[in-house]
Amino acid sequence: MELQPTQEGSTVVLNPSGRIDHTHADAFKLALDPHLADCRKDGASLVIDFSNVSYISSIGLRALMVAIKQVKAQGGRMVLAALQPLVLEVFTISRFDMLFEIFPDRAAALAAVGSAS
Repeated sequence: MELQPTQEGSTVVLNPSGRIDHTHADAFKLALDPHLADCRKDGASLVIDFSNVSYISSIGLRALMVAIKQVKAQGGRMVLAALQPLVLEVFTISRFDMLFEIFPDRAAALAAVGSAS
């Protein structure tokens, strides 16, 4: 899975697309891993822009849970932006909305991580 990373100041924005389900979760995790290493205190913050993700399954949520635990242990910051209604519903039902900072759009996420730098 391509995450199409872009640099916005000191923040890396990742743009996954499609479905993060049983078929694509491993590719998502593998694509995400290199960016997690740099997401640490005094390193780049991560914004994952979900505007092009139509679905996420429990295995996709697990990949994100492992990622946020690593980032927090490193003192970094990873936030999510622009979740589609179905994806946001999955996050809410599974209570993952309590684990992640979720912003309505990319600009709000960038403003939040930029103001914390």
